Amino acid sequence: MEKFREVLNLHLKHRNALGYCLVSLLTAGGERIFSTTVFQCPCSVAWNLPYGLVFLLVPALALFLLGYVLSARTWRLLTGCCARSCGSGLRGALVCAQISATAAVAPLTWVAVALLGGAFYECAASGSEVLARYLCVGRDPRCAAQLPLVPCQQAQAPDVKQLQKELQKELTAHSQVLGWVLIAVVIILLLICTSITRCLSPVSYLQLKFWKIYLQQEQQILKSQATEHATQLAKENIKCFCECSHPQEYNTPSIKDWQQISSLYTFNPKEQYYSTLHKYVNKKQKNQSSTSSEEDAMVPVLGFVDSSDMNSTTDL
Repeated sequence: MEKFREVLNLHLKHRNALGYCLVSLLTAGGERIFSTTVFQCPCSVAWNLPYGLVFLLVPALALFLLGYVLSARTWRLLTGCCARSCGSGLRGALVCAQISATAAVAPLTWVAVALLGGAFYECAASGSEVLARYLCVGRDPRCAAQLPLVPCQQAQAPDVKQLQKELQKELTAHSQVLGWVLIAVVIILLLICTSITRCLSPVSYLQLKFWKIYLQQEQQILKSQATEHATQLAKENIKCFCECSHPQEYNTPSIKDWQQISSLYTFNPKEQYYSTLHKYVNKKQKNQSSTSSEEDAMVPVLGFVDSSDMNSTTDL
């Protein structure tokens, strides 16, 4: 039991990192399955380039859009946006940039693994006239004609077969170099962006730890209380319907109340609120509006505040 508890605590502590690793592993496995079972290069001058690019980029685009769909922050930003003010364009753009960075994990993994494998790039590059002129410099005159047939390796003549093998090795080398360059660039950019956001953080490292603990507890209690309140309200309504009686009065937050605690979190150095709910409760007690003021700002390092909801917990 103690070991199970330690594993559970480790999962909760590194939830995001483990989630990204799982997404990357599933994406890499999916790419391998696609490249070995589904992908069949047509070995045609007209179709090699579009066919290879479709397999390389379209699944990446689909994974990117799926990342938006699965992000709680996306729906927090969009829900009710057409019926009310969505805030300033700058804040919305910053939130979209942060969501995009998170959603880019799976598509970048797909492209990197595909490039390291080489099959998609080999097919696409073998149909490119520009690359053909580069690869065939100083080679057999039949090089340009044989290049689209390289992925299939169907040549019978020994000299042509040797030419296709040489071209295939060069295309595979190009693909793998691009794959490693992409991985290096992504890691460097991730390190730079993380360092900058942490450096610009208005709160200390330990306060960030406390902040995440508070959010986890707030969301768990909110879900529990909301479930209990909704159950009691449903029971009362069903009881009144079956008995043809009048319902008791239940105090339920108004539409405006729900909108205010569902808005995007903004940080104000003069006021220490750990969530929009925390801000709403304190502002209401002082008869003040909980809407964002000019002094409030979107802080990248606090993006986790909007990423949590009643169906998820924040990593510690």
